[in-house]
Amino acid sequence: MTATARTEVGTAVDRPSGGWRAVLAYWMAVYKRVWKGTIISSLLAPLAYLAGMGIGLGSLIDSGGRTAVEGVSYLAFVATGLLAAQAMQTGVGEATFPVMGAIKWHHTYEAMLATPLRVQDLVRGHVVYVSIRLAITTGVFAAVALALGAMSGWGVLAAVVLAILGGLAFAMPVYLYSCRVRSEQGYNVLSRFIIMPLFLFSGTFFPISQLPAWLQVLGWISPLTHAGALTRAAALGPASPFALGLGDYLLHIGYLLLWAVAGYLLGVRALRSRMEA
Repeated sequence: MTATARTEVGTAVDRPSGGWRAVLAYWMAVYKRVWKGTIISSLLAPLAYLAGMGIGLGSLIDSGGRTAVEGVSYLAFVATGLLAAQAMQTGVGEATFPVMGAIKWHHTYEAMLATPLRVQDLVRGHVVYVSIRLAITTGVFAAVALALGAMSGWGVLAAVVLAILGGLAFAMPVYLYSCRVRSEQGYNVLSRFIIMPLFLFSGTFFPISQLPAWLQVLGWISPLTHAGALTRAAALGPASPFALGLGDYLLHIGYLLLWAVAGYLLGVRALRSRMEA
């Protein structure tokens, strides 16, 4: 009988209370050792986009009576979109190589499943860890955007929470992908043909209404479009042209929850199948 099978049939007495907390503690211990290496990807890169596109390009196109986006400065438009995009990048990053490493290279999951931990504990612990990472990176980015005047008001706090949800809407399907992919080359395909196009064409730097009709359809399929609509509405407030009604909020949130929950449930099944193979 495999370690996974022994874990799944173990009694409630054999299983530690809150087993996912042990998994979370592992990932936090790992992050404590490598956090300095995440500064560029988690903070400096999005701030470079904010400075170059929002401040640099924005100062050119929001001048002389012209405006790129009606009703708000281009800096505010880009900053609120980058908040959601930053969550996407962080969620994807934490659900790719760390997961493959735990399965294929370091055999961390095998070691964990040799204990009373269950497959769902492994996934739940990782979900909580990714949520903490998302809270840190989006919180720091929002604080810097506030300092630069790109955002204002208490709505920024709600925008951070909604960005975390958007990050999980990417992290969990990518976690599922990581449980099935056999080579790290699969991440090149993911990055080049899915994540980067979504980053560019999901309303981060310009409204998707400016895209051709067929690209708008693809844009609305992207969870990033929905996350960006939520963060923009929350951070810019009810007086902005991007404000949403309650029904719109619920639709966007429901769409992101669908991706996150489906990714989690399928990820548990995929990891169980992978570890039993």
